Amino acid sequence: MKIYLASDHAGFELKEKIEVFLEQKGFEVEDVGPNEFDPTDDYPQLILPAAKKVSEDSSSKGVIFGYSGQGEAIVANKVKGIRAVVYYGGDTEIIDLSRVHNDANVLSIGAHFVSETEAQVVIESWLNKEFPGEVRHSRRIKEIQELEG
Repeated sequence: MKIYLASDHAGFELKEKIEVFLEQKGFEVEDVGPNEFDPTDDYPQLILPAAKKVSEDSSSKGVIFGYSGQGEAIVANKVKGIRAVVYYGGDTEIIDLSRVHNDANVLSIGAHFVSETEAQVVIESWLNKEFPGEVRHSRRIKEIQELEG
């Protein structure tokens, strides 16, 4: 499984650390950018390429980073086929459910609200959680896809 990473300036430092972490864990990682810190960047243009790559490769996942992760998820969810969810701390069961119930394919991390260690644990767990394909959840995902046109 290929993992695409992207961030804005607020998530840049954490993205860089997570890239190393994921590579050490044996994941195939592509950092879509940015490649350098720019405090004036705008997240829509930076997040969109990662979301498009995930939408083109159904076996891949995306992990994106921003201050809260909210805006980044909104951008990713504009791309057909993307089901992006946000994690900014708290109970990690919600992240597991995003895979088990919704087959989420992009995880948006609120870098201002989680530590590097917490992000590592949540991201690794999310990436390793399989979508079991229960009929009711698959049916609902199909309904979401039909809304996309």
